[in-house]
Amino acid sequence: MKYYLAVDIGASSGRHILAHMEDGQICLEEVYRFVNGNVTKNGHLCWELDRLFAEIVNGLKACKEAGKIPVSMGIDTWGVDFVLLDEHDNVLGDTVAYRDSRTEGIDKLVYEKISEDELYARTGIQKQLFNTIYQLYSIKQSNPEYLEKATSYLMVPEYFNFLLTGVKMNEYTNATTGQLVNAKTKTWDKELLEKLEIPTHIFGELHMPKTTVGTLKEEIKNQIGFDLEVILPATHDTGSAVLAVPANDDDFIYLSSGTWSLMGIERMEADCSLQSKQFNFTNEGGYDYRFRYLKNIMGLWMLQSVRRELNSKDHEYSFPELIAMAMEADGFPSIVNVNDNCFLAPKSMIEAVKDYCKNTNQKVPNTTGELLVVIYNSLAKSYADTIKEIEQISNRTFKRLHIVGGGCQDNYLNQKTKEYTKKKVYAGPIEGTALGNIMVQMLKDKTFSSLEDARTCVAKSFDVKEV
Repeated sequence: MKYYLAVDIGASSGRHILAHMEDGQICLEEVYRFVNGNVTKNGHLCWELDRLFAEIVNGLKACKEAGKIPVSMGIDTWGVDFVLLDEHDNVLGDTVAYRDSRTEGIDKLVYEKISEDELYARTGIQKQLFNTIYQLYSIKQSNPEYLEKATSYLMVPEYFNFLLTGVKMNEYTNATTGQLVNAKTKTWDKELLEKLEIPTHIFGELHMPKTTVGTLKEEIKNQIGFDLEVILPATHDTGSAVLAVPANDDDFIYLSSGTWSLMGIERMEADCSLQSKQFNFTNEGGYDYRFRYLKNIMGLWMLQSVRRELNSKDHEYSFPELIAMAMEADGFPSIVNVNDNCFLAPKSMIEAVKDYCKNTNQKVPNTTGELLVVIYNSLAKSYADTIKEIEQISNRTFKRLHIVGGGCQDNYLNQKTKEYTKKKVYAGPIEGTALGNIMVQMLKDKTFSSLEDARTCVAKSFDVKEV
């Protein structure tokens, strides 16, 4: 049996998913899972990259223990975050997470060097204060010595690839998330970097998904007991998830549903127009230079945060329990703007939702059920509003919505989405991101002749339900 391994690390957890082909279908199996999250270090929210890398190695050991040794592996993670390495390959400073507040006010400083309109016209990337461009410029203000000493810039999955193989390689889809890649040339925008006085020599050539990074370093091989090929998937998790949408026509909108909700369409050309900027859409790079024309929506982060607050040592709430509470309070009328910055990293999500309702003169939720209904309705309304914008910008109507990723298991949210969007809604596959990662490895290995061929197989292999 030939196995392929996806290491898929999201903001709240990571997993090692093995895949093989059987009777013309893709079979997936989770072999290892670990938690992820931010820790506070020197007054900032940070990632524990050393611990995460140890977990990647532990998952590889689990493959060996299961007697299922993969021929290749690919790592995907969230976007925008990165490390700077010095000449000795040491990480400069802490790996600050995108939810940290260090970029507050940095956008105004950036626009002194390049106008907001020109920045969008060049990159086509949605303005979000955590984009890499603002993070780098924040470092320039607080720790300019890091940029002076840096010899390499690696995004999080690229850094893990480097630790595994010793090879530094930048990948296109994730690079685009940071607002530093020119949408027309599809390479680093050196002119933009020079305007911001960010050293251009730290950025390596951009490589496409399906490129081989290398094989494992001796010390890693000795630790885990085997070797394999490390391949670039679409290292940005949304780039991978969109690949797994089980459809080959273009009459659909996708929703990659997890901590973030990413909603959009696939296009062959970027739209960097003023109208697109006003609607705050993004043109993220995809497989084979396709564009993921989408909008970032706050997503299940709000529900996850409420759940964390409610959990105690006496009781840990499951999502089905939360859904049951929400269903009891169904009909509660208040709606919040889920993309408001107050929900990005509040001390208390429960209080943030209540305060928003109070400040906008709406009914304030008193029970947990009412609070959850506010979030569910607000998410579904946000999806419906985004679909209207996509249809207005693209000047066409789409018949169906495909929801992929872990969030597609929440049938209450799926029902709300159907109710608000008035579209045909399809849910599945659940492991969209890991599957997209594996599809690229299989395309590299010529298991499939084309992306269309791979997507046909996904539709056949997984239970995709109409809501």
